[in-house]
Amino acid sequence: MLPKTVLYYGSQEPPPERIELRAGPLSMIFEPQRAFLRRIRLGEQEALRGIYAAVRDHNWGTITPGVSNLTTDIGSDSFHITFDVECRRGDIDFFWRGTLTGTAQGRVRFDMEGVARSTFLRNRIGFSVLHPIRECAGKPCVIEKADGAMEQGVFPRHISPHQPFMDIAAIRHEIVPGLSAEVRFTGDLFEMEDQRNWTDASYKTYCTPLGRPFPVEVREGTTVSQSVTISLAGEVPASFPSVRPEFSKVVLTVQDRPPVPLLQIGLGAASHGQPLTSREQERLKRLNLSHLRVDLKLSTPDWPAAFTRAVDQATALGCWLEVALFLSDAAAELQLLAEKIKDSPPPVARWLVFQQDGKLPAAEWIQLARRLLSAGGVRAALGSGTNCYFAELNRNRPSAGQLGFICWSVNPQVHAFDNASLVEALAGQKYTVQSARKFAAGVPLVVSPVTLKPRFNPNVTGPEPQPAPGALPPQVDVRQMSLFAAGWTVGSLKSLAESAVHSATYYETTGPRGVMGTEPGLSWLKGSLWPQGLQSQAGSVFPVYHVFADVGEFTGGEVFPCTSSDPLIADGLVLSKDGRTRILLANLTPEARQVCVRHGSAAGRLKRLDETSAELAMSSPGAFRAEEGKPVRADKGELDVDLHPYAVMRIDLAEESQP
Repeated sequence: MLPKTVLYYGSQEPPPERIELRAGPLSMIFEPQRAFLRRIRLGEQEALRGIYAAVRDHNWGTITPGVSNLTTDIGSDSFHITFDVECRRGDIDFFWRGTLTGTAQGRVRFDMEGVARSTFLRNRIGFSVLHPIRECAGKPCVIEKADGAMEQGVFPRHISPHQPFMDIAAIRHEIVPGLSAEVRFTGDLFEMEDQRNWTDASYKTYCTPLGRPFPVEVREGTTVSQSVTISLAGEVPASFPSVRPEFSKVVLTVQDRPPVPLLQIGLGAASHGQPLTSREQERLKRLNLSHLRVDLKLSTPDWPAAFTRAVDQATALGCWLEVALFLSDAAAELQLLAEKIKDSPPPVARWLVFQQDGKLPAAEWIQLARRLLSAGGVRAALGSGTNCYFAELNRNRPSAGQLGFICWSVNPQVHAFDNASLVEALAGQKYTVQSARKFAAGVPLVVSPVTLKPRFNPNVTGPEPQPAPGALPPQVDVRQMSLFAAGWTVGSLKSLAESAVHSATYYETTGPRGVMGTEPGLSWLKGSLWPQGLQSQAGSVFPVYHVFADVGEFTGGEVFPCTSSDPLIADGLVLSKDGRTRILLANLTPEARQVCVRHGSAAGRLKRLDETSAELAMSSPGAFRAEEGKPVRADKGELDVDLHPYAVMRIDLAEESQP
C-alpha cells in the first residue's frame, strides 16, 4: 500500500500549512513554507492573486526557499509575521528576512531584507505581485511612474505579447465600485508581463526590467531591500459578500448552451525509446487514442529508427501519427524523409514543422515541406507555430494562410511549482486558445504536447547543472503517478475541450512521464527504468490512465460547458454521445470536499477514483474498469457528492436525461 500522500500527489511530504489572515476588510492566506501570500480578497472579490519573493538563477531557475524562525502575532483584523529564508543551490547562497504586516485599515506590507552570502549569477532577486485575470482583464488601471507621472491604462483582455506597463512605482485598480486597491513598490524598478503567455492565470509585476542585461554577478555581501505595500483608496462598502467558509459546498452547473465537438486526444511516444510490450499495447488501445506524437530531429542519425518504432506503435494501437519535424538543413533533410516514406506511406494525421530550436520556420521551409512530403505520398495536414511556450507564438505570430493549423505546447511550471499554483494555471490554458483565435483566422488550433513539467528550457543563458545522483531528471514530476495528475488532467481537458481546440497531445505512453509504468526488467538510460523518487509499481497504470479511458469512450462525441462556483477547489468535464452523458468531477485540493452537481437528471451511476480505489485501479486496471459504479438518485436534478482529497469521480447519467 502506498502512503496516502503519495497517492494524492506523489510525495510523503505533508501539504503546506495555510494561515488565514485578515487586515481590516481584506482576507488572505499565507503559506509559510514558501513565504507566499495568496488570494487577497474583499469578500469573494479577489484584489490580488499573490505576492512572493524569488531568487532566479542565470537560466531562470527558481531557487526553492527554505523558511525558518517563523514568528506570528495574529489578531482578528491585523497581523505581524516575521521569518527567515535561505535560498541555496550550487554556488547560490542568498539569505533574506521577511516581515509581513496587516492593519485594521486594510493596509498590508511585505518587506524583504536580504544579503548574498556567496558570489553568484542571477537573473532576478525580489518581489513579484500577481493580479488576477477574471477580475482585471479589460479593466482600467492607473500606473504611477518612478518619476511621479501618472498613466491611465487597461489590463489586456487578450494575452499581451509584450510588457503592458513599464517603469512602475505603483499601480491602482478598482476592486468594487468606489473602492480601489493600490500596490506600491520600493527597492527596484518594476514592470508587468502577461503571465497567460505561460498559462499562469495572472498579470505579474516583477522587479528588474528585462531590458537590463542579465545574468548579473551578485558579489558576496551585496544587500537587497524591497517592499510591497497594498492600501485601499475610497469607501469600503457597508456590506459586501463575506468570504465563503473554507469547506462550503462547491456547485457544478451544466450549462444550457450548445455543445462543441470533443477534441482529438493523443499521447506522446515514450522518450525512453523502448518498444511497447503486448500488455502495454492492449492497455493503450483501450484509451481509443486519436494519435501518437513522435519527435524527429532530422539532423541526427537515429531519427529513422525512432520513426519506424513510432509507425509500428501507431499501427499496433490503431491510431494516427502526429509527427514533429525539427529542421536545420531543410531541403536535404526533408528530401531524405520523403524518400523514406515514399514506398510505404505511414499513417500520418499531421506534420508539425519547426526549426531545430522549436520555433516557427520561414515560409519557404513550410512550402518546401508541403511539396516534398506530398510527393512522398502522405497528404496530411501541415502546420507550425512553436514547440515552446505560447509566449513564443504570441510574439512571432505566423501567417495563418500558409498553415493547415497552428500549434503550441503547454506546461504549468514555468514560474511556480506547488499544487495550488498548478491548479491556478488550468484557467490559463483557455486564455491561450482565446488569444490564438485573434490571429489564427479560422485555422484549427493544436496544443501539443501538454506536460506537467517543461521538457526543456528554451531560455537558458548558460550550461544547466546535471541532476544530483539519484535525483529525478528535470522533466519528471513525482505527481505524474498520482491522483493530483488525474484531477489536473480533467481540468486541462475541460479548459481545452470547452474552448473547441481541434487536437491535444498529452504526456507519453509509458515510463515516468507517461500514463503507465513500464514492464519490469527494462532498462532506462544505464540504470533502472524507474528513477528513484517516483513511487509506483513497475507495470502498473497511473490514475490519469483512467481519465483518458473515460474520455476515450466518448470519442466522436460532444462536450457541454459547465461552470464551477470555485474552480480552484473542484471542477468538471461533461461529455455526451449517442444519448449518454458522463461527468468527470475532480477535487483539486488536499482536503475532502462536498460538491453539488446540477445536471437535470433523476438518476445515474457514480464511480470513484480515490484513495479507496486507486490501488485496484493502478494494479488491475481491467478489473477496475469492469466495475459499473454505484447507482444514485438525484433530488430535483441535483446530486450531492463527497469527494476525498484529489479524488476524481465519474458520473454516468441516465440515458433519458440530457444536459
